[in-house]
Order: sequence, then C-alpha cells, then structure tokens
Amino acid sequence: MTNSEFEIPEERVVVTGIGVVLPGTLSVDRFWANISGGRSQVGRLTRFDAEQAGLPVYAAAEIDDFDHHPFLPELTDAHAAKYSREILITMSALAEARRDAGLGPGALDPRRLGIVMSSSRGPFGWWRDVLTGADPDAFGDKGAMFRGLPGCPASLSAVYTGAQGLVTTVSNACVGGHQAIQLALRELRSGAADAMLVGGHEFPIVPEVAACYRAMGHGVLSSEREDPSRAVRPYSNDREGFALGEGSVVLCLERESVARRRGARVYSEILSAASLNEAAHPTTMDLTGKVTASVIEDALASAGRRADDVDYFCAHGTATRYNDIAESRALRALYPERTTAALPPLSSNKPIYGHTFGLAGIINVAATSLMIHHQTLAPTINFTTPDPECDHDHVFEGPRPAELGLAVSMSFAFGSQTAVVALGAPA
Repeated sequence: MTNSEFEIPEERVVVTGIGVVLPGTLSVDRFWANISGGRSQVGRLTRFDAEQAGLPVYAAAEIDDFDHHPFLPELTDAHAAKYSREILITMSALAEARRDAGLGPGALDPRRLGIVMSSSRGPFGWWRDVLTGADPDAFGDKGAMFRGLPGCPASLSAVYTGAQGLVTTVSNACVGGHQAIQLALRELRSGAADAMLVGGHEFPIVPEVAACYRAMGHGVLSSEREDPSRAVRPYSNDREGFALGEGSVVLCLERESVARRRGARVYSEILSAASLNEAAHPTTMDLTGKVTASVIEDALASAGRRADDVDYFCAHGTATRYNDIAESRALRALYPERTTAALPPLSSNKPIYGHTFGLAGIINVAATSLMIHHQTLAPTINFTTPDPECDHDHVFEGPRPAELGLAVSMSFAFGSQTAVVALGAPA
C-alpha cells in the first residue's frame, strides 16, 4: 500500500450537509441553481484599483456585503468585532453545513466531531493591510491574534459549534481541499470520529496575488474587460486564464451508520481520496497524462472500482493551457482504447466562481455531490471552439440528465501535486 491509497473498511462515509458562502450564493439551493443553470458570479473587479496597481485585471468573483447574523445567531457582537471577514464567512459556511445536515445540539458526542479546513494563503488580506499601514488599528485589540492566524476560522468554528475532535487546517495550494477530505476520511474510517466538517476558505482578491499570477505570463490570469462573466473559458481556443474568486464552502461527512441511524438525508458517498506529489516540475503538472491517470486508478482501485465504471469527471478546469491539456491527456491515458467521443463527460465550475485555490477542491466535491443527488451534470459555461487538444465530451449545452453512479473530482497544484476524490451514489 502506498501513501496515495488506503483500504476502505466496511463502514461507508457519506456527505450529509453542504454549507455555502460564495459570491451571489448563500445557500446550497442557490449554489445548485448557479452551477446547474450556468449563472456566472464573476463580475467587474471592485475590490482594488487595478489601474492604480498597474494590473490589466478587470474581473473577479466577489462577495458583496455579508451579514453573518442569520448564520451565527448565538455569536455576540462583542466577539464578532474581534474576528475578520474571512473568519465570519467561514464560520457561517460551517454553521450552514451543520444545519443542512440536521446536526443540531446534542446530535453527536462533541468529542467525535472534528473540523478540517483548507486555505492556500490564509489571512493574507489582513496581513497585507497590517504591513502596508492600510489598517492602523490592526493591533488595537486582542482580536489581532485571531485575525492573523490561518487556523483560526477552524478553531473558532469549533468553539462556536462545540466540536472537540481533531480541528486543523491544511495549506497546500489547490490540492488542499481534496487533502482535507482525505484527512477527514482517515479520521472517520479509523473510528476516531463520527462526523467531520470539512471545508475551505480563500480570499485572494488583492493586488499582490493578482500580480503574482500576472508575473507568470500571458494566459494565467484573465484580462477580459468587455464581459467579466465570460472571463473564464476552459478548454476553448480563446481562453486566457482564470479570474480570482473568494468565499467558503463546508461539507459534513459522516459515517454512514451514524447518518442512517439519525435519518439524515445523504447527497453522495465519498468512496476514496488519493494524493501524489510528482516530484517533478514545480509549476507544471504532468503533461503526458500518465501520472494523473495512475492517481485516478489508485483512488478507484482502493474503492473497488475501475476507470470503466466512471460516469463523469469534475475538472480542475482553470482555463490555462497546461491545466486544460493535462486533464485531456489524463483522460486519454486512462482510456487508451476509447475513441475521443467515447471518453466520459467532463466539466468545470471555475467560470461560475473563479479560481479559489485552497477552496477549489471543496467546491468541486460539493458540486459533484449535488450532481449525483440530482442525477444531472452541471455545464462548463463560456465554452466556444474547443482547443483541438481538448476535443472530447464537454458538458457545455446546459444541465445534462445523467445516470451518475461514480464520479471523480480532480485538482492540481504548484509543487508538482495532483489529488483526486472519487464519489458514488449512496447505497
């Protein structure tokens, strides 16, 4: 057995709750309406002055004014004043996931409830304001300790919800969300926990992050100016990169026996998760497709499934050339005997919510869980003429009814990393 796979005991792990705070999206129902209906939440960048920063960046998926009170009614204003916007949004997404799962007070032994979060950059915006002097009162109260730590959204959520199990935060670029799920699976399958709240939070819409990706050259960060909603165009010949997105999404994962005993609604089953560091190029994923295909095969094998069983792939889909062709080549490596037309369908939600880095894998798994629940595939919007390297079955025509029993979510990250999560329809 390698570190990218593990045996699945008899006990199954299921998704029973989804909490969402994303641009234009404050509920799981709205989330499904947006991704299935192809309603882009990418709009005009307002968070900073791009011209003043000397950046040709005009689009982003931004959360407008957010009120945490409906989500966190027991949080006093005195405590909330010590927290950051990032913390309050993440706590709200977690509270909503718990509510959606029906995990009210006393539903579980608090020592058997844990929290695992993923964030690529943590409270970068707060530290930026501190270091540039934009917030001269940053250290005006002891809340600075909360606002400056990347793990505080998880730990303060644990305080608010009473979770006394494992509480931690993963920071590993764009594979962090899938790795958080992998860590939670191990807690659940080892018997250490009955339920895990697993999520991500990312707030990268600041000039320094935009400048970081612009420095990588053309085609990484979109410079679409005329129609921001079309800024992200994965797999298309006219793609030009991604737009920055922000927010938090949290999943409630439970041991199936616990969920069934309390009569919980089940969206999907998490079958397996696998993660591999290719130990190769630090900024470019495997372009042969063979390494990614092997990680997918590992994840499926540990779930007792095969590639031929997969009905759908939820892509990383960043609308960057290397990412797009890497995913397409992985499909061809995974199915060497199939014609292009016979490859499983694939789609990306990045044109809806932008690129959210450490949160992206969680969004993927939430979206895939809902596709399984509704037996409908959500489309890749803004798809025009396909890149010839990516000419296969893209879901682009709108929501597509499907018999969806097995799906795979993919993610890639700087540092030569690949991670996947396999999901199935509940038994």
